[in-house]
Amino acid sequence: MDPTLGVEEPRGAAKARGPEREPAWQALPVLSEQQSGAVELVLAYAAPILDKRQTSRLLKEVSAVHPLPAQPHLKRVRPSPDPGRPHALEMLLCLAGPAAGTRSLAELLPRPAVDPRGLGQPFLVPVPARPPLTRGQFEEARAHWPTSFHEDRQVTRALAGRLFSAQERAAMQGHMERAVWAAQQAAGRGLRAVGAVVVDPGSGRVLATGHDCSGAAGPLLHAAMVCIDLVAQGQGRGAYDLAPHPACSFVPAAAPPGVRAGCVRKLAEAEVENADSLPYVCTGYDLYVTREPCAMCAMALVHSRVRRVFYGAPSPDGALGTRFRLHARPDLNHRFQAFRGVLEAQCRRLDPDV
Repeated sequence: MDPTLGVEEPRGAAKARGPEREPAWQALPVLSEQQSGAVELVLAYAAPILDKRQTSRLLKEVSAVHPLPAQPHLKRVRPSPDPGRPHALEMLLCLAGPAAGTRSLAELLPRPAVDPRGLGQPFLVPVPARPPLTRGQFEEARAHWPTSFHEDRQVTRALAGRLFSAQERAAMQGHMERAVWAAQQAAGRGLRAVGAVVVDPGSGRVLATGHDCSGAAGPLLHAAMVCIDLVAQGQGRGAYDLAPHPACSFVPAAAPPGVRAGCVRKLAEAEVENADSLPYVCTGYDLYVTREPCAMCAMALVHSRVRRVFYGAPSPDGALGTRFRLHARPDLNHRFQAFRGVLEAQCRRLDPDV
């Protein structure tokens, strides 16, 4: 029995804590729209370098007249893609703009700033508009024009399914199995079968276990919202009375004097000022949830300062990859990592809507 729950603990959660189990699933990153999108191309003017001896001078003069501050990833000179052509090199001159068409060297390179000797007739070529953010984007971008790439090796490992060790994945499976168990408890009470768990990744300790409690009396109590509130209750805060749901539990945090963990209330202003020893709700914590959070839950996770979210099954209205990618929006004041696919097949069986 789990004393914090008052109900039987899921057997899979205990067995999965050892490093010997090798999960068959993959935790794949849900990247930002910029990272996951196709390479955007814009038209630019380039010209063949007919006299290689002029390359250095031309590079200096053209770059001074047509700097590309928004495209620092583009290399100015490339080898000719057609080995059958008489010239070996081609130079990027400038972006074409909306009125692209046939242009002469005299139109593109004003004298006396640029001496066009050594250059051939300009032509239009598609080039990547922005720096590539993933290796896939880099491979696509450089097929059009040579491009520099500053690789985020963590993203590369994550996309290849190599970010987490076998021991980490076994622990992750144990946490998601606990979330699955919580979802099953909800289903047994006639509630929606969605479960969630909040974990301190530093210690591996489960801080809160919850499930969907929404209904006519509480339409906002989705599983992620329940877990956020349970963590807050463990810190002496919180807003909901979840006592009627025995599978929803929290671990009390070490609170400052005068703050009683488990009170369903907000801290007074003076207490907030003295609560430095407590994290801000979910700061630095991980959430495991069987179903991709909706927009409401995703914004609550942003506000709670969660570190990472792992979800099992996608949702038609999901806000962490399916419809939106709220966790990675650059205009929000907090961003977190999101991963999909943890025990996905098992989580899909819980809820037919996914």
